[in-house]
Amino acid sequence: MQVIYLDNNATTRVAPEVVEEMLPYLSEFYGNPSSMHSFGGRVGDKIKTAREQVARLIGASPEEIIFTSCGTESDSTAVRAALATQPDKKHIITSRVEHPAIKNLCEYLAKNDYRVTYVPVDREGRLDLDYLYRSLTDDTAIVSLMWANNESGVIFPIEEVAAKIKAKGILLHTDAVQAAGKVPVDVNASQVDMLSMSGHKIHAPKGVGVLYVRKATPYAPFMLGGHQEHGRRGGTENVASIIGLGKACEMAAEHLDDMQTRVRGLRDKLETALLTQIPNSMVNGTHDRDDRLPNTTSIAYEFVEGEAILLMMNELGICASSGSACTSGSLEPSHVLRAMNVPFTAAHGSIRYSLSSYTTAKEIDFVIEKMPPIISRLREMSPFWQEAAQNQLVGS
Repeated sequence: MQVIYLDNNATTRVAPEVVEEMLPYLSEFYGNPSSMHSFGGRVGDKIKTAREQVARLIGASPEEIIFTSCGTESDSTAVRAALATQPDKKHIITSRVEHPAIKNLCEYLAKNDYRVTYVPVDREGRLDLDYLYRSLTDDTAIVSLMWANNESGVIFPIEEVAAKIKAKGILLHTDAVQAAGKVPVDVNASQVDMLSMSGHKIHAPKGVGVLYVRKATPYAPFMLGGHQEHGRRGGTENVASIIGLGKACEMAAEHLDDMQTRVRGLRDKLETALLTQIPNSMVNGTHDRDDRLPNTTSIAYEFVEGEAILLMMNELGICASSGSACTSGSLEPSHVLRAMNVPFTAAHGSIRYSLSSYTTAKEIDFVIEKMPPIISRLREMSPFWQEAAQNQLVGS
C-alpha cells in the first residue's frame, strides 16, 4: 500500500542527497574532528562547511552557530543560559501555545523560584501583543516565543516583537523549529538573540539541532565537557548528522520558492476542498493563509474523534496527526487548541495536515477524495452528530 505522508511537522524523510552526503562520514572518514592529524582534520573541515551552510539559511555568521542534539536541547539551553547569566532576574515570558520543550521547562522553573507569564492567543491563534508588551518588566530575563506554531501553523510577528523587546534590553529567544526552511528566516532582520532549529524537520536526521546565539549575547553552556563548539557545548560532535544537517539547510534554501508556491498551492487546494465538501468543518488558525506556514493546515471536524479519523486514514495509507506528536496518546485536546478556545465539539476532531517538498498533487487529490467519506461514516456512528442533526445544529 502506498504511503501518503502528510505529517511533516512531526518529522520528515531524510533526503536522499542528505544520506549521500553523510555516508562517507559513517564509514570511510571516521576520524575525530578534534584530532591534530589530517585524517581527523578533514572531518573538522566538513563540520566547518556544515556550520556555514546552516548560517546561510538563517542569515547568521558561522561562529554564531552551535550544534546540539535537537530542538528541545536548543530551547532549554537558550532559556537556562539567559537565567544563568542574569541571576538577579526571575521573570520569563512565553506564550500559551509553545512546544512542550518550552512549556514544560517553564512549568518546572515556575516551581523553582521563577515567575512565568503566559501570553494568550485569540481564536485564530494570533498572539496578544498588548498583553505581551504590558508584561515586560525590569525583572524580565528572557522572552521565548515560537516563530511559527507546530499545530496551527500560525506565524508570530517575531520581527515586530523583537524591536519592542530589544528597546528594553531584554533577551529574545525564538523556537524556529517549524519555520526554518519553510518561510524566510533572517536573524539580523529580526534581531533575535537566540534561535532554535531541528534537523529532522527539514529532511536531515533525527538527533541533531542548532542553537543560534548572536555575538555578544550573554551565554552559559548547558552541556559542560570538552572544548567542542568553542566551549559552548561539550561532547564529541555527531559528525555525520551535522554534515547531513548542513546539506539539508543548503537544500532548504534552494527549495524555499517551491515551498512558497507549489507546496502552498497544494495546501490551499486541500484546505479549500475539505472545508467545502465536509459540513461543520473549520480551520484551526488564522484565516489569512499568508500568516500560516505554507505547508500546514489544521482542520477541525465537529462531532467526531480525531483518533478514529486517523485510524481510518491509516487504513488507506494516509499519515497525518491529531495535533503535536509530542502530545499523542492523550485523549484531551492539545494545549494549543485549548488556548485558542476551539469549541469542545471540534477540538476532539482536529486533524493536522503538514506537507513537504515531496508531496504531490496526486497525493492531495487522493486525500480530498477519501476524507469526506471517512468523516461521513464516523458521523453516522456518532450519537453526538445524530443529536446535533435532530436539533438542526449541523449542515448537510
